[in-house]
Amino acid sequence: MGKRSFLSLILMLVFSITIQAQSKKWTLEECVKYAIQNNISIKQTELDSKTAAIDKKGAIGNFLPSLNANASHSWNIGLNQDITTGLLQNKTTQFTSAGANIGIDIYKGLQNQNTLRKANLSIVAAKYQLQKMQEDVALNVANAFLQILFNKENLKVQQEQLGINQKQYSRSEELVNAGSIPRGDLLDIKATVASNNQNVIAAENALLISKLSLAQLLQLKEFENFDIVDDTNAKDENNILAQTPAEIYDKAKENKIELKIAKTNLEIAEKNVAIAKGAFQPTLQGFYSFSSRVAYSDRVVGVQPNTSNPTSIVGYVQGTNQNVLQNNFSPVLGNALPFWDQFSNNKGQSFGAQLSVPIFNGFSARNNVERSKVSLEKSKIALEQQDLDLQRNVFTAFTDAKGALNAHESSIIALESRQEAYNYAKEKYAVGLMNSFDFNQSQTLLTNAQSEVLRTKYDYIFKIKILEFYFGIPIIKN
Repeated sequence: MGKRSFLSLILMLVFSITIQAQSKKWTLEECVKYAIQNNISIKQTELDSKTAAIDKKGAIGNFLPSLNANASHSWNIGLNQDITTGLLQNKTTQFTSAGANIGIDIYKGLQNQNTLRKANLSIVAAKYQLQKMQEDVALNVANAFLQILFNKENLKVQQEQLGINQKQYSRSEELVNAGSIPRGDLLDIKATVASNNQNVIAAENALLISKLSLAQLLQLKEFENFDIVDDTNAKDENNILAQTPAEIYDKAKENKIELKIAKTNLEIAEKNVAIAKGAFQPTLQGFYSFSSRVAYSDRVVGVQPNTSNPTSIVGYVQGTNQNVLQNNFSPVLGNALPFWDQFSNNKGQSFGAQLSVPIFNGFSARNNVERSKVSLEKSKIALEQQDLDLQRNVFTAFTDAKGALNAHESSIIALESRQEAYNYAKEKYAVGLMNSFDFNQSQTLLTNAQSEVLRTKYDYIFKIKILEFYFGIPIIKN
């Protein structure tokens, strides 16, 4: 295979892949799953779950002992006490010390236990929040998906109406030339065609904007060729309207995430009260400490007579080349103890328990308890309000779904009547028994009836989805 043939094959493959990518149409299930995996709000909520898990690790760490090591080294220059003889001399002394401390809470008013329980509840609450965010995104995606379907069908209606009017314009030209209708009617039809063109352009723009909205909701970077499948069945597949509002409400109380979040927040508030009350109780801590030290100093290690002054001696300082002039005789002191011997001889240990009883802390503990109790009352009220809101929302959703069904059925009947009226007007106009103004009115009423059928159709579908959502039926099946 030549180089040119190979390059042509590569270009054909790339073109084929591009065409396939452009021709892909997304289903509602694909849109929802993709949004759940890529939506920014969901990702932020997932980070909150990770934070809750980290807080739990901190709560577990409260039960573990604390271990700290320390070490220091210092130089003292000037008049210092000799560590061997105890005499004060001008010299440099070095000290090295090291130690370790262990502490553990034996009893802390059950604060550690309640903090761990609160951390576990926070993880549950974070999971509920994540699930709620996923459900909200799924509903938003479903609404945007249905909006695209509505705009698609509305565009078809406008295009079909434009085609009919263009044919009618051609027919009217023939009738004008034949003298069957006045020329003014032709101008009316021409104006109607121009208006239909505007309606088609507006419908195309609405469709483009709705596609863009869904693509942005999915966090798609390439959305120019984004499209969805044309699934337009308006059916109550789960027969949700056969349930009573009370039955849907009882089911929602078991499944609705908002109610679970409110209950979990109430339990967290109760743990906060218990933690705050723990500050009134005594605390008992155990401790253990180990330490040791090593000292160094410049010392006299040998003597010899000073020939210039027989009454003095010259002492050699260990580790230096400097001579120290001594006016008084001192014995040979020898070398200091080795490092590890000093470290072993100077080591020390201490252990015990410390009891702390709170007596007065400026009302800090009492204020924390009162503040926690207020938060607890707020959580109780929030739970009650959430229950009331759920009940109201379920009954409202049921009523809306019923009304949307009735509106859709009525719009279908109205469309059938408008279609018959239009056909009758078309026949009358063709034989000159109706003027163009009345004919255009009949045509406009037909177009409005078609649009109303579409509007009520997708309004009904979405409201059924909401009612199913309250009943515990997910937008998509996992």
